[in-house]
Amino acid sequence: MDDDLTTLSREQLVAEVVKLRAGIRTHRDSSGHDLCWHHPALWALLPDKNQPALQVPDWPQFMQGCVRYRQSLDEQCPHAPRTQQDYVSPQKA
Repeated sequence: MDDDLTTLSREQLVAEVVKLRAGIRTHRDSSGHDLCWHHPALWALLPDKNQPALQVPDWPQFMQGCVRYRQSLDEQCPHAPRTQQDYVSPQKA
């Protein structure tokens, strides 16, 4: 799957690492409601352009996952500041 890496020059490999690091930093630096989104821009950094068959949970199961994700933030980031900010759709911002 990553055989293309063996054909890249040192400069091309460095450029690839810089591109991937930028994508990871963008994802890492997400905060608030932005943590909950589908991230096709991050996945688009991969050279293989296959589109996985996306499965979307029904609402009750989806909300269970949201609650569990939020609980994991309490466990993993107990000292992170909390916000009361409501979600605002990017189209309406």
